[in-house]
Amino acid sequence: MVEFLSEYGGQLFQEILQHLYISAISLGLGIIVAVPLGILLTRAKKIAGLVISLTSVLQTIPAMALLAMMIPLFGIGMTPAIVALFIYSLMPILRNTYIGLTGVDPNLLDVAKGMGMNNWQSIWNVELPQAAGVIMSGIRLSGTYVIAWTALASYIGAGALEI
Repeated sequence: MVEFLSEYGGQLFQEILQHLYISAISLGLGIIVAVPLGILLTRAKKIAGLVISLTSVLQTIPAMALLAMMIPLFGIGMTPAIVALFIYSLMPILRNTYIGLTGVDPNLLDVAKGMGMNNWQSIWNVELPQAAGVIMSGIRLSGTYVIAWTALASYIGAGALEI
């Protein structure tokens, strides 16, 4: 073990950092897109089913196939891996954000309205704190997916840890 680490420790450390970098960027982009989209979908319930279904369909594409589909669009390296993993990160975060926000007690929403809160104040001060646990569970699940699937990104030259 010591011999291995002394010989390959630098390379291993570099690949761990690349793995974490790709995972963090993909998950961060997923959070930036999916949480606000989930909030918007609670206000536009007519299209919520369609958007959530579309992200669910994207989730069914095998990881290796999605990575391969990104090569003609973005080339080889980190960019196609980040885009593919970003797509995979959307569904759990979006679904849990939507479920968490629609599950907020209607009495709390009435109280917020009675206190004179506008729509955004109600979202920020009442709904998001109440739904935070459900939203975070979607982010945790998405993080697990992304970290696991980043290992496949090494096959398209992204430079992460290999399987």
